[in-house]
Amino acid sequence: MPDLNPTVLGVIPARLASTRLPRKVLREIAGRPMLAWVYEAAKKCPQLNQVLIATDSEEVAALCRQNRWPCQLTSPDLPSGTDRLHAVAQLIHADIYVNIQGDEPLLRPEHLTSLLKPFSDRHIEVTTLKVACTPENIANPNAVKVVTTSEGRALYFSRATIPYDRDARPEETPRYWKHLGLYAYRKSALERFPTLPHRTLEHAERLEQLRFLENGIHIHVEPTPHDTIGVDTESDLHRVEQLLRA
Repeated sequence: MPDLNPTVLGVIPARLASTRLPRKVLREIAGRPMLAWVYEAAKKCPQLNQVLIATDSEEVAALCRQNRWPCQLTSPDLPSGTDRLHAVAQLIHADIYVNIQGDEPLLRPEHLTSLLKPFSDRHIEVTTLKVACTPENIANPNAVKVVTTSEGRALYFSRATIPYDRDARPEETPRYWKHLGLYAYRKSALERFPTLPHRTLEHAERLEQLRFLENGIHIHVEPTPHDTIGVDTESDLHRVEQLLRA
């Protein structure tokens, strides 16, 4: 029988040494650090038993202490947010761990509720989200696309335009879905992640979720009506600030 009341830990990986937009989790948006927007949205999700920030930076940890946000220092050598989540899982027990990106200031509690809903099925090990792709993002390599089965199991994630509309017939235009980089894992699946071989597709696309697919672990993709803007550039920061001020 599935656990009817699993403990759920939300973890916000907050790496300070981001490459495209340095120190982005501490950048101010509408007068508040980006990390504050993410943390406070996550705290409003009723399905999360606890939310903490996992960082490799003493400066980020100091901000957390100042605001009384739970924080866990992790190694600066960890290569990805999922590895940072795994490190936290060695210290804090939960049945389900949620990877909440620290650069998603438009996060809503509804995102996390949708992400966790599929775990009522005991066979589901990993979940993520998709949203209808806007026309300008269909060919944008920074907007990751996903294709799934009719039941929601991920077939592939790509920076390329998938599916490819070979005949371009207006009456049969395929529906495109943008992947939102939020994940939830049962503890057993998260424990396996660092042990899985790194294969060609993950390296080619620079998408860590492909490691699960390449090693035969299914990912359930839940739809959401709420898009987000992952902040990677100054332009993204400006767009998000305009939206939050509005």
